[in-house]
Amino acid sequence: QVQLVESGGGLVQAGGSLRLSCAASGRTFSNLAMAWFRQAPGMEREFVATIGWTGRTTYYSDSVKGRFTISRDNAKNTVYLQMNSLRPEDTAVYVCASVPFGGGSRERYDYNYWGQGTQVTVSS
Repeated sequence: QVQLVESGGGLVQAGGSLRLSCAASGRTFSNLAMAWFRQAPGMEREFVATIGWTGRTTYYSDSVKGRFTISRDNAKNTVYLQMNSLRPEDTAVYVCASVPFGGGSRERYDYNYWGQGTQVTVSS
């Protein structure tokens, strides 16, 4: 069992930055692949970024590549999403997901643990 709690969302102007955090508990964090998805009102949940359980593999959606960076701190059982050069279209609820020993998938169905999400709003 894994529990995931996101934090760090908020309101930011276009061009600004935020860092989201996802704290995991319930099992060995270092064995978890971690990912970020986002969902805007009326839209399907969209893949954002992932990092494999070894920490050696990362993958980003084309829409955030070059602007967002996913990282993990195993000592803190936490994964981060550093978001730079934010745009209004980045506005969404950002949700953290995990799966044991995952290599870094962009598909929702590959993840079996989900957080509740944190709101990110980017104003123009």
